Amino acid sequence: MNLPTKITFARIVAIALMIITLFVLSVIPGWQTIELGNTGINLVYLIIFAFFVLACYTDHLDGYLARKNNQVTDLGKFLDPVADKLLINSLVIFLIAPSIFAPYIPGSLNQVGFNMWCAMLLVARDIVVDALRFIAASRGKVIAANIFGKLKTVLEMVAIGAVLLNGFPFRYFDASWPQGLHIVDFIVYLATLASVISGVIYVVQNKHVFKEEK
Repeated sequence: MNLPTKITFARIVAIALMIITLFVLSVIPGWQTIELGNTGINLVYLIIFAFFVLACYTDHLDGYLARKNNQVTDLGKFLDPVADKLLINSLVIFLIAPSIFAPYIPGSLNQVGFNMWCAMLLVARDIVVDALRFIAASRGKVIAANIFGKLKTVLEMVAIGAVLLNGFPFRYFDASWPQGLHIVDFIVYLATLASVISGVIYVVQNKHVFKEEK
C-alpha cells in the first residue's frame, strides 16, 4: 500500500472517528449551545467543519501525490470514491435531521440544510454507482471517478461546508433573493442536480458492465 492509498485509507478511518466525536459531543453538557458571536455558527458544527475541510484537503492530496509519483493503483481508484461517499453521505444524513442526531443544538442554529428529497437522491445515486463499480470489479474492471463525478463531489463539499456554517457567509446576501429562499438552498439543489446527472452519465458510459458475459 503506497502513501496516497494510505492517506485515502486514513480518511476512511477518520470518518468513523468523526461519527464517534459527534456522539461524544452530544453527551458532554454545557457548551454545545455556544454560538460564535452573531454569526449563527454553532461550536460543534465549527469543529465538524474544520474536520471536513481537512478531509477534503486529503482528498486532493492523495490524488496529487498519486499522479505526481506515478503511484496510481486499482486499490487507490477503488478506495478514493468510497472515502468521498462515506464522508459526504454521513454528513448529509446528519444534516437532514440535526434535531435527531444533534438535539443539543438550538433550532435557531439550524436554519439551512439538506431536505429529505435531496438527501435521498444523493444517497440513491451513490448506491447505484457503487453497485456498478461492484459488478465491474467482479469482472476484473475498475471504474475510476470521471470529471462529472469529481464536479458533483466539489459541489457537495461546498454545500455541506455552507450548511455546517449555517449559511455563512452566503446568508448575508439572502436579502437580494425572494423571501424565504437562501443561497445555500440553491447550492444544495445544484449539488443534487449535478449528482443525479453524473450518476446517469456513469451508467450510460458503463452500461456494458450489465451485459452477461458469454
